Amino acid sequence: MVSALALSLLLKTFFFQSFWIPSGSMEPTLQLNDRILVTKWRPEPLDLRRGDIVVFKDTGGWLAPVDTSDDTPLETAGKTVLTFTGLLPEDAGEHLVKRVVGLPGETVECCDADGSITVDGEPLEEPYLPAGIDPSLTDFSTTVPDGYIWVMGDNRPHSADSRSHQGNPGGGSVPIDSIVGTAFATVWPLNHFHGIGNPYDDPDTVED
Repeated sequence: MVSALALSLLLKTFFFQSFWIPSGSMEPTLQLNDRILVTKWRPEPLDLRRGDIVVFKDTGGWLAPVDTSDDTPLETAGKTVLTFTGLLPEDAGEHLVKRVVGLPGETVECCDADGSITVDGEPLEEPYLPAGIDPSLTDFSTTVPDGYIWVMGDNRPHSADSRSHQGNPGGGSVPIDSIVGTAFATVWPLNHFHGIGNPYDDPDTVED
């Protein structure tokens, strides 16, 4: 038992971690209540790329506080231990899941004459968007600060992403150092099992 717990903690700390998907903001790529695995090797030592799906800790008031008032002390302690060791997936209490759209220093805007989001004036191809969904119904223009990324959900009409937090510190962009990891597989339920890759053949990366 001790060895199993130690191995779980080691894997969670250095290799991967599991999370539940709490909403439909990333549909159709990720479904409500999917369980995903994220690699801890991206953004470091591997490069963070445009198109990656990232899990990040809420550092700017994106999420409402989680109500745990009904949990008994034993339940709270048990959840804390199991989550700490990686045996229980993290929930949406402190983390969010979105796709990287804008990299540090880039200007991201909506929208051009064809209705596409642009990055530094060039239209962005977004093959992951659901059929018939506009890239954004909200007009915006932002320059991503150094050390930050601009993130959006795939299900744009139902995603409270960077667009919804432009009044926050960072102008809606997310600190790279708040990223826990990058999603690489959906593992539960079994009929949703699939790998999660990057949609671009040669994606732009965060430059050092």
